[in-house]
Amino acid sequence: MDSHVIARKVAGQLVAHRDKLAGKAADAHRAQAALEATARAVERHHADHRSTAATATSHWEGKAAAGFDRRARTMGKALDVTAAAAAKGASIVAATAASLATNHRAVAHLVDEYTAKATAILDGARAVQGAGQRAALLRAVGQVVDLVRTYTNESVRHLRAVRREMKDAAEDLRGLERRVEHDGFADPGERKKKHPVARGGALGKKVIDRARGQLGYREGPGNTNKYGPTGPWCANFATWTWQKSGVDIGILPFTGDVYEWGRERGLAYGKNNLDQARPGDVLLFGTGPRSPRTSTHIGIVERVHGNQVTLIEGNSADQVRRVTHTLSSSTFYGGVHPR
Repeated sequence: MDSHVIARKVAGQLVAHRDKLAGKAADAHRAQAALEATARAVERHHADHRSTAATATSHWEGKAAAGFDRRARTMGKALDVTAAAAAKGASIVAATAASLATNHRAVAHLVDEYTAKATAILDGARAVQGAGQRAALLRAVGQVVDLVRTYTNESVRHLRAVRREMKDAAEDLRGLERRVEHDGFADPGERKKKHPVARGGALGKKVIDRARGQLGYREGPGNTNKYGPTGPWCANFATWTWQKSGVDIGILPFTGDVYEWGRERGLAYGKNNLDQARPGDVLLFGTGPRSPRTSTHIGIVERVHGNQVTLIEGNSADQVRRVTHTLSSSTFYGGVHPR
């Protein structure tokens, strides 16, 4: 059997990783195209709706006309929300598709590089003549197995990076879906429900009142604090405040665990949906929830004003204090609603 064929058969998992990324990249490109087409179609429908409604009411007066006009405006706003969500969804999927393509190319390069090296090793061993050939082949097989392990471990790293990005993108898309679901038009009855995600409301006020009551508190020696374990305590403070306000959550000393808690319950939102932030939420600083190096700090949203957000933060200059930041994805990787 040809050495090239043998090398590929031994590296079945590595090749499977490459093919899996290729398939997911193709799926992401199709989803992006579908969302872009949806955005264009909704925008066209909105323009037709606006024109038709204006024509219908141009010579129509009275209470019924006013009611029709209000309903038409409501529908127009709903179409705006849907079109914007589709366009933003396409942008999120495009970024994921680009990442998939980049990682696919990287793994494809690993496959080609491994195959060239393994083929050369096997060809070299097979060229040995006489009594030494068996020993040469055994050494070659061992070298190829080591190569497979090294290159497969590298391909796994690319797969994990893609999974994290896809997970974040899925959360961002769910946030867009919630926004469309609660636009007040498709299901007007939703406006009357007290939905825990769609409102800041009473729970948010409880959280803010509790957090304000802690302003000025200072840590003890060596990061000791009354909110949880000794050590960096910003997440202790945030989860203690939520807990005391009625949120069913334990004290979580690591900020990334707060984001994962929210993600498991459908309450988290990513950096592309920071406009969902409302009083009582927490915002997470850094680039992601994976480790203390990437998830660095947390604060409770007191108020949002334009592109500025005021947080009440524990372990900020060794105390609980109020700090204002720009509401930016370069600062925050996401947030979580309380429930």
